[in-house]
Amino acid sequence: MDDTYAAPKAKLPIHPSVISKAKRIIDILGAVVGLSITVVVAIPIAIAIQLDSPGPIFYCQIRCGLNGRSFRIWKFRSMSVGADRLKHLVKNEAKSDQIFKNENDPRITRIGRFLRRTSLDELPQFWNVLVGEMSLVGTRPPTADEVTHYSNYHWERLNVKPGITGEWQTNGRSRIKDFEDIVHMDLEYQRKWSITYDINLILKTLKVLLTKSDAY
Repeated sequence: MDDTYAAPKAKLPIHPSVISKAKRIIDILGAVVGLSITVVVAIPIAIAIQLDSPGPIFYCQIRCGLNGRSFRIWKFRSMSVGADRLKHLVKNEAKSDQIFKNENDPRITRIGRFLRRTSLDELPQFWNVLVGEMSLVGTRPPTADEVTHYSNYHWERLNVKPGITGEWQTNGRSRIKDFEDIVHMDLEYQRKWSITYDINLILKTLKVLLTKSDAY
């Protein structure tokens, strides 16, 4: 597995969130709480996945994190087995190839739609946070094929660690289909970043989850 995917030649200064000890402590504490919840719900989720679509319980995918470094992101499986091989058959409703969106993606299973709507499918990502590949709050981690379409300035969104939540999740989530809007939000997050701002986004995320809005 390659460490990076054609990152831009010019390196920008290290973003303060990357070296913040306070942010890392919050990440570790949040990951411990998140993984504790994951352990509690893992068995009923696993049973539901197997009854609906027999196959692996977990799904992993190569994503690009800080400075384009690749890592394996973990989720509870919400699509049919072999869904990645069928992606070319599904229409991309996004406005560019840098992201993939389809509101009625036929590859998503019945239990998968519930897991996505409630964001339970993302619980295993707390492991990615615990080991330092992700943060509780950050940017949306792109797939390897998405970054092949990046222009140089798009790489600026990867100057911070990817997050389980962030600006786009709390300000539109799945309704956002324009990649440039996501880039703008990610760069705004970097500009506004502080520990207080992270906590504010976490609280906004909890509100979004409780209302189950804008997810599919």
